[in-house]
Parts: sequence; structure tokens; C-alpha cells
Amino acid sequence: MPHGVRPVTSFSPSAKLLIIGQAPGSKVHLSGTPWDDKSGDRLREWTGLDRETMYDSARVALVPMGFCYPGKASGGDKPPRRECAPLWHDEVLAILPEDRLTLLVGSYAQSYYLPATRTLSMTERVRRFRDFLPEVLPLPHPAWRSTLWMRQNPWFETEVLPVLRTRIAAILA
Repeated sequence: MPHGVRPVTSFSPSAKLLIIGQAPGSKVHLSGTPWDDKSGDRLREWTGLDRETMYDSARVALVPMGFCYPGKASGGDKPPRRECAPLWHDEVLAILPEDRLTLLVGSYAQSYYLPATRTLSMTERVRRFRDFLPEVLPLPHPAWRSTLWMRQNPWFETEVLPVLRTRIAAILA
């Protein structure tokens, strides 16, 4: 690992909301807190979670596809390391409640956990979010690029976000 091994994750056996993202970025690598960057701000806005709730590991599990910062690539960060999810995810998921809601944030998480949909674009998976409920809800990655994506896909705000917030409120109640 070019920046050292520093797994950034948070979970406990009682967490009924699981958020699976990509891999920590450089800011998150430095802070050691998952989603502690602008993407995390946007994700909290989408989900309706405040910082206190999002970082309450008894309620919300934050598990990336790659547990450590993979370094920079042209146009952004490198993808999550491929060996990480197969090595650790089964162990983490085994301790979480079965009656949980899993948010698959970004195409890496969606391709891994929804393998039958690999031929679909991320946009199409998100558009078909109802097909995966009540257990799973795919979301785009909330990076700065999602601003343009949201303008091109206004249905996300009007159709997906209300359902997302309602499901989260119900699972955390």
C-alpha cells in the first residue's frame, strides 16, 4: 500500500444499516473516520443521517470495498484493492443482523454484491432500486461528480431519495 495499511471501517453486531462504499480517500485515510469528507457530507444529506447517527457503530456499519486508501490515479483515486472484500466482507457481514438495510454506494459495491446486474450501468441499477428492496438499495457514489449526474437524472432526487430516507428511518427506529 503506497500510503501504508490503515483500515478505515466502523461496525458492530447491532448495526441495522450497512453502508458499503468504495475505499477511503486521502482525507479519510488521514482522519481514520469513514466518510469524513465532502462525499460523506453529501451521503449524509442524501440519507438524512446526522453525523452523530452515521458514526454510531451500534446503528450504522460503514464498510468499504477496500479498507485502505489505494492511492492516486489519473482522474481520481485508484479503485479499491480487489483482494480486500473477498478477504474480509464475509466475516464482517456474518456479525451484522440479518434484517438490515444495505446501501451499495458506487459501482464497485454494486458489481460485487449484485453480480447479475454487471451488464447494467450504475445509473440503471440505481433507477431499478425498487427491484432490490427491502434488503438492498444501490446509490451513486456521492463524489463531486455526482452533481452533474444528479442534474442529468432528476428522478434520483424525486424518486430514490424519499424512499431511501423512509427506509433508513424505519430500520433505525
